[in-house]
Amino acid sequence: MENISKNYARTFSTPSGRAVLAHLRKITIERVLGPNATESQLRSLESQRALVHQIENLTKMEP
Repeated sequence: MENISKNYARTFSTPSGRAVLAHLRKITIERVLGPNATESQLRSLESQRALVHQIENLTKMEP
């Protein structure tokens, strides 16, 4: 797992990588669904958020 976290850190530490990660954060973590959102929409968005969090955590493992 250590090698993969280094690869994530290298990938997302570039200016382009940081821009992509910021975009992913904006369209998932910072996204708010309205009160009429279905359970399916909520589950889908939560899965996307979990993936973005995982990427963020892996990129922070590299000093």
